[in-house]
Amino acid sequence: MYSLAQEIKPGGNIILEKDRDNVVTVSDSLSIAGQIIQQDTIKTDTVKKAPALLTDIVNYSAEDYMRLSVKENRMYLYDNAQITYDDMVITAGMIILDNEKKEIYAYGIPDSTGTYSQLPVFTQAQNTVKPDSIRFNFDTEKALIYNTRTEEGAFKVRGEITKRENDSVYFMKNVKFTTSTNEENPDYYFYARRIKFVPNKKIVTGLVNMYIADVPTPLGLPFAYFPLTDEQTSGFILPSFGNSNNRGYFLQNGGYYFAISDYVDLLALGDYYTNGSYGLRLQSSYAKRYSFRGNLNFRYENLLDSERGFPDFAQRTNYNIQWSHSQDSKANPNSRFSASVNLGSSDYYRESVNQANTGNFLNNSLNSTVSYSKTFPGEPQVNFSATATHSQNTNTKVINMTLPTVQTSVSRVYPFAPKLGAKKGLIENINFQYNFRGENRFVTTDSLFFKPEMFKDANFGAQHTIPVSTNFKLFKFLSVSANANYEENWVFKTYEKTYDQNLRREVIDTVSGFDSYRTYGFSTGIGTTIYGKVNFKKDSKIQALRHVIRPNISYNINPGFDQYYDQYTIFDEQDQTLTERVVDYSRFQGSLYGAPGRQFSSSIGLSINNTLEAKVRDKDSTATEPKKITLLNNFSMSTAYNLAGDSLKLSPIALRGSIPVIQNKLDINLAANLDLYALDNNNRRIDKLNINNGGSLFRFTSANVSFGYSFASTDFDKDTKNKDKQENDTFRNGGRPDDLFGKGTDLDGRFYDEEEDVFAKDGDESSNNTWYNYDIPWNLTLAYTMTYSNRTRESEITSHSIMFSGDVELSPKWVVGGSSGFDIKDGGFTYTQLRFQRDLDSWRMSFNWVPFSERSSWYFFIGIKSSILSDIKYDKRREPDRRL
Repeated sequence: MYSLAQEIKPGGNIILEKDRDNVVTVSDSLSIAGQIIQQDTIKTDTVKKAPALLTDIVNYSAEDYMRLSVKENRMYLYDNAQITYDDMVITAGMIILDNEKKEIYAYGIPDSTGTYSQLPVFTQAQNTVKPDSIRFNFDTEKALIYNTRTEEGAFKVRGEITKRENDSVYFMKNVKFTTSTNEENPDYYFYARRIKFVPNKKIVTGLVNMYIADVPTPLGLPFAYFPLTDEQTSGFILPSFGNSNNRGYFLQNGGYYFAISDYVDLLALGDYYTNGSYGLRLQSSYAKRYSFRGNLNFRYENLLDSERGFPDFAQRTNYNIQWSHSQDSKANPNSRFSASVNLGSSDYYRESVNQANTGNFLNNSLNSTVSYSKTFPGEPQVNFSATATHSQNTNTKVINMTLPTVQTSVSRVYPFAPKLGAKKGLIENINFQYNFRGENRFVTTDSLFFKPEMFKDANFGAQHTIPVSTNFKLFKFLSVSANANYEENWVFKTYEKTYDQNLRREVIDTVSGFDSYRTYGFSTGIGTTIYGKVNFKKDSKIQALRHVIRPNISYNINPGFDQYYDQYTIFDEQDQTLTERVVDYSRFQGSLYGAPGRQFSSSIGLSINNTLEAKVRDKDSTATEPKKITLLNNFSMSTAYNLAGDSLKLSPIALRGSIPVIQNKLDINLAANLDLYALDNNNRRIDKLNINNGGSLFRFTSANVSFGYSFASTDFDKDTKNKDKQENDTFRNGGRPDDLFGKGTDLDGRFYDEEEDVFAKDGDESSNNTWYNYDIPWNLTLAYTMTYSNRTRESEITSHSIMFSGDVELSPKWVVGGSSGFDIKDGGFTYTQLRFQRDLDSWRMSFNWVPFSERSSWYFFIGIKSSILSDIKYDKRREPDRRL
């Protein structure tokens, strides 16, 4: 016989055996040894069972204690408490699990100093909330969260009361959200009375106001929508507005962003001016991992000056196309496709109203290359490439284009080399190669670009080259090389010249059809390397000197190809008499590869290259080896003697070299020419040595000195290394990467290097808020050049200038800089840019000023750094007068 006890609450009823359900539920830990006899005659209960309170295992832990109150039906967890239920994790100083109400309460606890610590952290999936307290219901899975703090994308959201509707929707009251890094005291925030918050998707608000330094501003909206997705999504781009001096009010850089797929996107932007001018820009980036990546930009502008009907009215259109494509090296080891295109109107960068990159409009050329290459492995290996090139002079507006250039080459073949072992001697080193080059070349101008007239003047042909060479040692110390070259040129246009006596001018007739000519030549050279070394005493500052001399003697011979030259006769009438004059010409003059040389040439070349190095005692007392420095780097002297010439056989002596001033940092480059021949009274070279004409041994005819040097405060800090500057848009368009022409900016006026090292980042020592910063970061770039000319006794400096660019970080938040130059010869500053930048934590402010020249202009900008709120900005600019 078994008996069981049951606790009856006051006012409760005793459950009779006959009223019991056939399913027995036991909550006590005691086990029942036996089975209750079923008394109910109904075998199947039609009432559905209530769902279990918990649908998953609840794991809990705490460092201090875990207490179970049977009377309150609660569990208490204290000190670093944690509960894990399904995908939800709650950590807090104290957590209370109420089984009666099916709720969880989480609070912080005071630490030893009385500070409220161990605040609750509510994590579900990828969402994290940090409130002051949490109340969560297991049954409804709803929660009330007080003083919640969470971070979604670039936003930091803080709400007074948050109601969790489900795992994807939150309703919040009295909310502040900002992109400021200072969550407790942000420099700005948006205040909304009520919002709907969908993590990783959006924030939808009612009435919202913008506060700056806790001061409300008139900037407000009756409702607002903020996207919160890490993935790219399509959407509108809000334009910026302003006033132009010549075109009235404008809206710039407004449009739409198309998130086409994970591999490609498209940005469409436009400008409109109240005088009727407009612009259009299409930008697309594409990428496929381990395959390729690139971007394509198209820009078009229709610009109007003044108003229609006025005498100074003018209309012009400009366009620019840029395409950059690169292939991943892992995509295909034997073939490669790449593109770098920059073409368009020659005046685009000078006249465009929506770009300010100094390197673009100071550059006088546009260049493009699109190429495909493929290698066919084997023995011998065959290389094939097809290339389209474009070169455009923006001053003369002349365009040179090859469409396409096809090249094929076969790797070197050694017919007499042994199958095993190294090649030795004259015969075994004999090798030859085959190269083919076919071109279709156009020379045109802006106005005829890609018009039918451009293709009528196409010049095409092919060139075959077979070089044969060998090399060997002579007397163990001399290196000898010999080269012979055979070249065959195919052209499909030649030019016949005659003289029209009646019109008294030369007449050129174009002859279409296949024609060819062949040339060949031979060259050889012999050289060696001589080492000289001097050792000094061990206690001497200079331990040793080493001089390396590389003399070389070469010989070149090229026959004259008279068979490809013709003549025509000109009859000149002077004093009623006719004089006959014969003019020689080649029908290949003006063809794709020009005419072959007519003059026989045979010359000897002499050159000596010198390098002077020293080993000096290292200043570092711990160094075990002396330090090697270069005193003179590749200082060379070269000249030639023309054996086939009838006069002026000696070429000028060319001197080239560099002197290292600061090792691996500053080299002074030197170049000079010395002439042995004298000048006559008309300043023309004569076949008489200068020393025999009453002068010195040489005439100093020209010289050039130049150097470039970049240094910064980090150069004097042993614990810091310089960072290489990244290529920006200015550099890709042909500008300088060293900022000597000024820093490049994007369409929003942001300097391209602004996100790198200009401002101190949080966590850096320089970002501390101190009154005095003993370490002021700075950088400076210098470029100097001077050219001297004395070819015809002019003895003048033809060019003499210095350029400089630098930045100084006056404080952890302030950076000032400038780029300029000075023409020492003519006097006056070159293109000058002054720039000021201020880091306002969540905001950025910049001022870019060109104080003088025809490009005189300025641009002021202040706006929020975060890309999600980049449309909240104010900018003002004064554009340069494009008519200048």
